[in-house]
Parts: sequence; C-alpha cells; structure tokens
Amino acid sequence: MSNQPLVGIVMGSDSDWPVLRVCAETLKNFGVSHEARILSAHRTPDAALEYASTARQRGLRILIGAAGGAAHLAGVLAAKTELPVLAVPMPSKHLQGLDSLLSMVQMPGGVPVATFAIGEAGAINAALFSVAMLALGDAELADKLRDFRAQQTAKVLAKTLPGLP
Repeated sequence: MSNQPLVGIVMGSDSDWPVLRVCAETLKNFGVSHEARILSAHRTPDAALEYASTARQRGLRILIGAAGGAAHLAGVLAAKTELPVLAVPMPSKHLQGLDSLLSMVQMPGGVPVATFAIGEAGAINAALFSVAMLALGDAELADKLRDFRAQQTAKVLAKTLPGLP
C-alpha cells in the first residue's frame, strides 16, 4: 500500500491512545497507511468538523472515531463526511464505557456510525473492519486478511487442554 493515509484514527483525548495504539498497530501489520489525531467534539468542534469535511479530498477512505463519556466524536465526524465512520467507545472510570457505547449506538437514522466493542477489542475490530472494507478493492490486502484469519483458526485448533481428548 502507499504512504497516503487511508484510515484516519481520531480520538477525543490523548488518554485514549493506549487503547487506540492497538488499532494503529493492527493497521500497520496489514500495511494500511493511517494517521492519528486528537480532536474533541466538545473542546475543538471546529477542528473536528474541518477534519471530517476534508477527509475524503485528503485521500482518507475510512474514519475511526473514539471517545469516552458523552462520546459524540464519531457522530460529529459522520455528520460532516460521506466516508464510513467506525466508533470505538472508550472505557471510562465510572461506567466502564457503557455510557460511551450507548451514546455511539443511538445515532439518528440517516447519520450512520458503525459501533464496536468497548476498549481494545473494539479498537482491534475497527481496524480489522477497515481492512476488510479496503480489501474489497485490493486483492493483495484481501490475501493478507485471508491469511490472518487462517492463522487465527490454526492457533485455536492447535490449543489443547489437559484432560481433554
């Protein structure tokens, strides 16, 4: 793949990076160029709207928005772009991310946001879903995804537990 970022990872705070690092690493492992930005729906709304509204012309194909608490970032991005927006709810101190998850999945009809699991599992799956969407038009990436899934299957089948036949 080229160095042109295809996926934009946007987080509401730098405290989200430890979770989103696995998203970036997953994309990197597949050779998918990406960029990561800190933009807040509440503290930097103009910058977030500008980022989303110019994403396609800058060559991005998918946006991943991650936030905690009120978690409006992915919805704000989706409101200003026709690109697919994937949402990753961040674990939170008081409600373990349930508040973020509920905010993200309650988008009004007409402004779609695909929402994933809370935390690292969601970050990994958002990256893998991005890879799957990009692989629709990229045979080499499709092969990498097929190999990844075959390796996952082999790892599970290779595991044995003591006492089981």
